[in-house]
Amino acid sequence: MTLLLTRGDLEAVLEPEAGIEVLRDGFRAADGVSIAGQRVRTDLPFPGTATALIPGLLPGVPAYTVKVNAKFPDARPALRGVICLHSGMDGELLALLDSATVTAWRTGLAAALGTQLLAGPGGVLGVIGAGAQAELVLRGLTALRPRGALVVHDTSSDRAANFARRHGGRVLSCAAEVAAIADVVLSATWSRQPLLRLADTRKGQHFTSLGTDEPGKAELAVDLLEAATVVVDDRELAASMGALASGGTASATLGEVVRGERPGRGSAEERTVYAPVGLPWQDLALSWSAYRAAERAGIGRRVDLLA
Repeated sequence: MTLLLTRGDLEAVLEPEAGIEVLRDGFRAADGVSIAGQRVRTDLPFPGTATALIPGLLPGVPAYTVKVNAKFPDARPALRGVICLHSGMDGELLALLDSATVTAWRTGLAAALGTQLLAGPGGVLGVIGAGAQAELVLRGLTALRPRGALVVHDTSSDRAANFARRHGGRVLSCAAEVAAIADVVLSATWSRQPLLRLADTRKGQHFTSLGTDEPGKAELAVDLLEAATVVVDDRELAASMGALASGGTASATLGEVVRGERPGRGSAEERTVYAPVGLPWQDLALSWSAYRAAERAGIGRRVDLLA
């Protein structure tokens, strides 16, 4: 039997604090897996792309994940798909989970962890792109640190206004205005042109860029990346398809920072950037946690796909 977990089911069992801790544990341990995770992406003869992340593996977890996503930027939601959670013992399909929800949670909470480890204390938080990713980063950050004032920009003025109203912020007219005010800047967009350049920023700021998970997407200009201490989740993927594909180098991975092998922020004057691509093991970390919580709570619907 396979457990079906919808968006509502997942939101009933996932919690920011618990999610951050399973991701923190994952960053500590993920390099201990001998089989590297892969991101496979292809263009389509339609206005979108197909993506698969395989396999999601972590030491000590007797299961693995395979995620398949459709990414259509003009659709709402823009990302749709499923995560298959398989037993590592016999391949049984333990669960099918809504990938949009798991992706938003694991990306947002991992970004909150990266921001907490790299950003300076307190200050104004700026959001560029007021979608589902930004919501989860904000929830995660709230669990990790006190939040200062909030400023928001989005290409949709209605979406920006709704985000600001929900979280007690104010709307600004462009990304550069956000960077002029904020001490910590979160960008989560589909942009293919840099939103911020070095001249838009100042020393001591932190930037978390979530919109660079495919070739051609860009949020931070090369001159900003070259002037900053950049931390990624995977060096090779960041250089081939992520924020560093056009230039810049990574000082560390977040796993190295979590394990204390590399420093994060070195001084109050330093610009720091966290620019993840998103890794298969992160899907497993959240999916396994959600699956076990749903089983304990009796949430979800069981189906026999082989019937």
